[in-house]
Amino acid sequence: MVPLCEFVLTLRFNIALSVKKLDKLIIKTFLGPFIATFFVTLFVLIMQFLWKYIDDLVGKGLDTTVIIQLIAYTSATLVTLALPLAVLLSSIMTFGNLGESFELVAIKSSGISLLRFMRPLLFIAIIISVLAFLFANYVIPVANLQAKSLLWDITNAKPAFNIKAGVFYKDIPGYTIKVAQKDKDNQTIHQVMIFDHASGGGGDKVILAEKGQMVLTANKRYLYFILENGWRYEERGNRGFSVPQDMIRLGFKKYSKAFDLSAFAFNRLNMDLFASNQQMLNIRQLDYAIDSLKKVESGYGKTVHAYVSSRYTFSKWKDSAWLAQAPPLKVKNYEEVIPEDQRRNILERAEQTGREALSSLETPAKDYESKHGAVLMHKVEWQRKFTLAAACIVMFLIGAPLGSIIRKGGLGTPLVFAVIFFVIFNVFFMVGEKMARSGVMETWSGMWLSNMVLLPIAAFLIYKAMNDSQLFNKEFYFRIYQKIKKFLQRFKKQPTT
Repeated sequence: MVPLCEFVLTLRFNIALSVKKLDKLIIKTFLGPFIATFFVTLFVLIMQFLWKYIDDLVGKGLDTTVIIQLIAYTSATLVTLALPLAVLLSSIMTFGNLGESFELVAIKSSGISLLRFMRPLLFIAIIISVLAFLFANYVIPVANLQAKSLLWDITNAKPAFNIKAGVFYKDIPGYTIKVAQKDKDNQTIHQVMIFDHASGGGGDKVILAEKGQMVLTANKRYLYFILENGWRYEERGNRGFSVPQDMIRLGFKKYSKAFDLSAFAFNRLNMDLFASNQQMLNIRQLDYAIDSLKKVESGYGKTVHAYVSSRYTFSKWKDSAWLAQAPPLKVKNYEEVIPEDQRRNILERAEQTGREALSSLETPAKDYESKHGAVLMHKVEWQRKFTLAAACIVMFLIGAPLGSIIRKGGLGTPLVFAVIFFVIFNVFFMVGEKMARSGVMETWSGMWLSNMVLLPIAAFLIYKAMNDSQLFNKEFYFRIYQKIKKFLQRFKKQPTT
C-alpha cells in the first residue's frame, strides 16, 4: 500500500512539473509573436496617421526633432488601439502553430483540456489589459496633449519661404512679390516687382528692378533683396481726400530691401489651451469635469423654469388636482369669449409674445445642447479607457480557439482572420461611439457595443475548439455539400402523385 501511495504522489508531482513546464513553453511561444505583431501594427497605424496629415507636414521647413516628437507622441496615443490587434494576431499564430505541428493534439491526448492550456495566456492577456488601462489613464492624456498641440502648431504654420518664377507671392505680411525668372542657384532673380503695403503714410510703394540677389541671414530671421538697376515709386498723402497725392520716383543702381521672416518661424502655442479637452484627462479629472458640467447643465433647466413661470401664468394651472376641482367650462373655443373687434389685436399680441419667448429661450437651449454634448464626450472618453483595455481579453478569447480550429501557423492565414475580426471590432466600436456621442444610446452601451458583439462569438469558438470542431475544414463543408446534393437528387427521383 505504501509503494502505491508513493507512486501516486510521484506521478502527481511529475504531472504538475510537466504542466508548469508546459505553461512556460506556451508563454514563451506567445511573447515572441506578440511583440513582433505589436510593433508591426503600431507602425501601420503611424503610417496611416502620417498619410492623413502628409499635406500639413510637407513644405513647412520643420526640423527633424519636431517630426520625431510628433511621431513619438502619436505612437503613444495609438498603443491602446494596437494592443488588441496584436493580442488577436499573436494568439491565432501561437495556437495555429501548435495545431499545425500536432502539438495541440498531443497535449489534449495527455488529458489537458484546451481551457487549462489557455489559462497561462489568459493571465498574460489580463496583465496586458491592466497595463493598457494604466497606460490609457496616465500616459495617453499627456501624450495626447503634446501630440494635439504640436499638430495644431504644425498645421497652422506657414509654408516655407519659396518664391516661384512668374507667380505673385503674398505669404510675407504686407508685401506682394513677383519675379520673372530665377536662376539655378536659387538666389539670382530677374525682373523683380515688389508691392509694399506695409509702409505707413497711406500710400503704396512699388519697387521695380532688372536683377537682384536673395540673401538669407544665418538665423533665417531676415531675407535681403539686393537689387540692381531699378526704380522706386511711392505715393504720399491720404487717400479719399480731394487733395491730390504726390508721386515720387527714385532711380537706383543698387538697393537693399529687408523682409522680416518671423511669420515663417515655427512657434509653439501655450499647451494650457488644450489641457481642458476630454482626451487630455485621466479618470479622476474626467469625473470632476463631468460633475462640473452636470451642475452647469442643471442650471439651464432652472433658468428656463424661472423664466416660464414668471412670465406665463398658465404654468400654475398644470396641477391635475386643481383641474379636477375646477368647474367645467361652458365655452367651446376662445371666439365665444373674446369680442370680435378685439380678436385680431389679441392674436397679434399672442404671436409677438410667442416670438419673444422663442428668441429668449433659443440661447439657453443652444447652450444646454452644447453642455450636454460636452458631458457625453467626457463620458465617452471615460468609457474608452476601459473598453480598449477589455478588448485585449476579448481578442484573446477569440484568437486562441480560432487558432486551434484553423491549425495554420505563420503569418498568412492568421493575418486574414485577424484582420476580419479586427475590422468587425472597429466597425462596431466606431458605430457605438458615434451613437453614444449623439445620445442615441447610453454611453456605456455604445462604447461596449463592440465587446458585447464579439463575446458571444468568442464563446462559440471556445465551444467549437473544445469539441474539436471542423468549422474551417474544407473537407467538412465538402461532405455537407455531398449530403445535401444526394438528398436533393433523391427528392427529385421521388414519383409525383
